[in-house]
Amino acid sequence: MLNSLRIVVVAQDLLPEDPNDEQAQTLIERSKALRIGLLENGFNLVATLPPDVFLADRIAQLQPDLIILDAESDARDALEHVVFATRDERRPIVLFTDDSDTSHIGEAVAAGVSAYIVAGLAPSRIKPILDVAMARFEHEQRLRDELAQAKTALQSKDIISQAKALLMQKQNLTEPQAYEKMRKMAMNKGLKIADIAQHMIDMAELWV
Repeated sequence: MLNSLRIVVVAQDLLPEDPNDEQAQTLIERSKALRIGLLENGFNLVATLPPDVFLADRIAQLQPDLIILDAESDARDALEHVVFATRDERRPIVLFTDDSDTSHIGEAVAAGVSAYIVAGLAPSRIKPILDVAMARFEHEQRLRDELAQAKTALQSKDIISQAKALLMQKQNLTEPQAYEKMRKMAMNKGLKIADIAQHMIDMAELWV
């Protein structure tokens, strides 16, 4: 369930140096409204973290399921920290910002943002926004997995073809005979045919 997800909010420093800084005070209120909205909707907010060079380590320790980036108008630097922190283990990222300039949306989505929300932090909007972000992330993750599997299958097919050609050349076998020999070797050793094929190619290269 969505409410069981471990959520981390990444936000700028909530203690401005100048108490008269109206922009900073506005950001504080936005961030406060976001966190209250999460709690009111029953979400598991595990931490609020600053977007700094230590973010990757903190993310690795907390292992959140979803990251919410609460950024002011210029969100690029903060987004870069979040993307860097999730480069080895992708997670859905939701970006809340007060920047009405939509020219950055494409760039943010390409960087891994699942939802880009401009203003409007009403508590009633938070759950459907996170629902959509999770659904989109899971869909894209399935597409990435399918693409990786297809790439692996294509590479395996190419490796097997190279190994068959080696057997056909060195042992004067037909293509079916070469494949059947590799298949039996794979069964006897409890390996995949592609693994046997790669081993044969590696051994052949040693003797070149």
